[in-house]
Amino acid sequence: MGLDLRVVPAEEWWERGRDSSLDGECDLGLMVTDFIETGGGGSGGGGGGGDSWCSSDSDSGFPDPSYLSDKIQFLKYSMPQHETEVLSAVRTLMLSIKEKDLHSVKSGTCNASCIRFYLAKLLRLSGYNAAVCSARWQGTGKVPGGDNEYIDIIMSDSPVGQDDRLIIDIDFRSHFEIARAVDSYQRIMESLPVVYVGTVARLNQFLQVMVDAAKYSLKQNSMPLPPWRSLNYLQSKWLSPYKRHLGPINQEGPGMFSPGLHRQCAENLKRLQFALHAEQEAERFVKKKKSRERMRIHGAP
Repeated sequence: MGLDLRVVPAEEWWERGRDSSLDGECDLGLMVTDFIETGGGGSGGGGGGGDSWCSSDSDSGFPDPSYLSDKIQFLKYSMPQHETEVLSAVRTLMLSIKEKDLHSVKSGTCNASCIRFYLAKLLRLSGYNAAVCSARWQGTGKVPGGDNEYIDIIMSDSPVGQDDRLIIDIDFRSHFEIARAVDSYQRIMESLPVVYVGTVARLNQFLQVMVDAAKYSLKQNSMPLPPWRSLNYLQSKWLSPYKRHLGPINQEGPGMFSPGLHRQCAENLKRLQFALHAEQEAERFVKKKKSRERMRIHGAP
């Protein structure tokens, strides 16, 4: 893959932008350079005109962080039954993956692709029409180019009127890491689901909340919203044209596999599994608390 903003917050690419060599990195690097030199006003100086890469919103009217946090909680738990069942299956399968399982997936790079491909394989064995999607988009005047990889499931038996395609992102929170985040933003980001499972429509709602939260956080540090934090850029990660793959894109020949290629993936797997365990424990605690409150209200012994 080209650019991977999930490893380093994009703001920290500012000093790297001029030395980027890959297509996606170069595209972002040039925009970062121009963004810094023009103060966020877009190409050719000019400040905050209609072509500005920064948010065109006024300085006032930022949503309250507590409202955004509540919105995240609502979006997390307002899932239809069939999505809840898929999420449960994804969590169970993610927690079942062992480091040695990743060695059966040969790929030329180590950017968590092996986790995605192995999880997609387990989902297919469980009866789901799952595949890994690779998306790539060209930069425009306001949106940097880039690429992204995620899993999707085609639901042939989804209820009438429901989206028949579910998006699965195994490291959802990492897409929203920003430099020098204020405490309220950090709490909102950490309240996001570890693994996103759901429709594009609900995904868009999450993205809008996180853009609003990023605007608030950056405003506290007197920083404008850069192009790689815009709603259009975030949407490009999952809404751009994509190709579905059942096997690794850069499949290596026999005997070419090296466990060292998967060292980073193994670390990512441990991190994600730890976060999933923590998320499930937090949910169990909340359920027990609510159950005790219901018993107290209804006068149960």
